Amino acid sequence: MTERHHDQQELREQIEHTREDLGRTVQALAAKADVKARAQEKATEVTRQAAAKAGELRTMAADVAHQVQDKLPEPVKETAVRAARQTRGNRTVVLAAAAGTTVVVLLVVRRRRRRS
Repeated sequence: MTERHHDQQELREQIEHTREDLGRTVQALAAKADVKARAQEKATEVTRQAAAKAGELRTMAADVAHQVQDKLPEPVKETAVRAARQTRGNRTVVLAAAAGTTVVVLLVVRRRRRRS
């Protein structure tokens, strides 16, 4: 009887092990079938990668801008600084000019489309 009891115990252990394996397999298949969750994970990863790349590009652009500034002649630098100050002081004028230009461009495009 001891041998029979041992065989039954071994069989129970095998059944339990098989159930655990089956449970893990079902969970893995359910995760693969969950398209929404997988898409969300992929979107999160792509967003993270894009943010990292944007940071790299920002740093590169700043480096290039500094290199260009270093190579500019002083009169050009002074003119650029003066123009920037004037623009900051007259934001309303600059915005109004940009809005006016946009309206003119839209009207021209609209008129050309009517003629076509």
